[in-house]
Amino acid sequence: MKNVLKLVILFLLMLPLGCDDMDDNAVPKSLAVKDFVWKGMNLYYLWQGDVPDLADNRFATQNQLNIYLEDFDDPVTLFNALRIDNSIDRYSVIYTDYRVLEGVLSGNTLNNGMDYGLRYKNGSTTDIYGWVRYIIPNSDAASKPIARGAIFYAINGTPLTIDNYRELLANDTYTVNLANYDGGNITPNGTSVTLTKTALQENPILLSSVINQGSHTIGYLMYNGFYSSYDSQLNAVFGNFQAQNVTDLVLDLRYNSGGSVNTAAKLGSMITGQFPGQLFSRQQWNAKAQSYFEDNDPGSLVNNFVSGLNSLNLNKVYILTTKASASASELVINCLKPYITVVQIGDVTTGKNVGSVTLYDSPTFAKQNVNPNHKYAMQPIVLKVVNKDGFGDYTSGIQPNTLLPENITNLGILGDINEPLLQEAISQIIASGRRPPQVPALIERDFTDAKAIHPLRSEMYVERK
Repeated sequence: MKNVLKLVILFLLMLPLGCDDMDDNAVPKSLAVKDFVWKGMNLYYLWQGDVPDLADNRFATQNQLNIYLEDFDDPVTLFNALRIDNSIDRYSVIYTDYRVLEGVLSGNTLNNGMDYGLRYKNGSTTDIYGWVRYIIPNSDAASKPIARGAIFYAINGTPLTIDNYRELLANDTYTVNLANYDGGNITPNGTSVTLTKTALQENPILLSSVINQGSHTIGYLMYNGFYSSYDSQLNAVFGNFQAQNVTDLVLDLRYNSGGSVNTAAKLGSMITGQFPGQLFSRQQWNAKAQSYFEDNDPGSLVNNFVSGLNSLNLNKVYILTTKASASASELVINCLKPYITVVQIGDVTTGKNVGSVTLYDSPTFAKQNVNPNHKYAMQPIVLKVVNKDGFGDYTSGIQPNTLLPENITNLGILGDINEPLLQEAISQIIASGRRPPQVPALIERDFTDAKAIHPLRSEMYVERK
């Protein structure tokens, strides 16, 4: 991965931009940020070849580009105009302050600690309700009387709808109005809890334990984000599993919306260990970048299994998923499949097979020598990731081997052996060949959740070194 990033910088230094006369000195200060946006997207954007205004021959001179840029009110408007249709690219984002962007990518957000899903009320296409998936330790919510399974129908007394939920849940402090799930009806119960957001660093390792079941020693890990700053702690968890002679692993990714590609390769290496140096995943960039990389250093486009980590040497892993499992979570599932048996239990995943990089306004788009006059940064989608067999087409999500969506009326306690998804995994480990569980004819699913509301929290990204 480090070689890829070094090559990217070399690519940026050597590859000419679309215009023949792109002299940065000819860019007025008032257009500096917009110029950065266009040039970064022209070089990096995965769908650059499909956006006419990003074509290499779109502008013959810097002056022509300047005239084009002047038509946009601000950099954000320009950025969105340069993106392909939202049905294809749902994830590219731009931030006015790269410090906020960097924080989100490392799991540091303004957060009250209540992680939730949102669903439509029965029979409605406008009225919605929320349910608490888990509470982040050391958060404001952790000190309040609210827990997994709580239902809320309103914020500050205003019922949630498809039109107002973003605004209501964006407040730094708000009161959650609770309700009962009464046979599918959401019935207010008069209870409320006030929550306040603070700067919160979420440790993605929410739960880890060892479960003894007969001759099986089962490691259980609930992992909620691929944050590289916690790689050493993740490795320590596997060291504990290794020390306790774990024979089977249940990896709970049901609320993991993604993160670092490099961390995903490490996790895959900890689960296995018998494939050091072999191909874990392969990156595919836009045609311009891909051609350059293949001609100069094709080996740098691959991510290999990593050696030197605490590894379990498993040939089978059980992975729990929901519709919220995305990007790097799906990457782990897809890239382990050519090597070991992956038993997926739960629900179909999100279907995010593309990744991004952070672009700063600097000569190489890295953070070195960044423009001191502003703090804009972009996180555009720049690559697709495929496995050893070249497969990466799962935009409709990865289907589970055992369909078992979470049921609000029977959620259970996360990490408890009787929690439905974990219980099913344990049952399959100790009694292979058993009949699959019954699934309701009508499956209720979240239409969004606390992480998906913010696109950056569902990113799969390449880190600069």
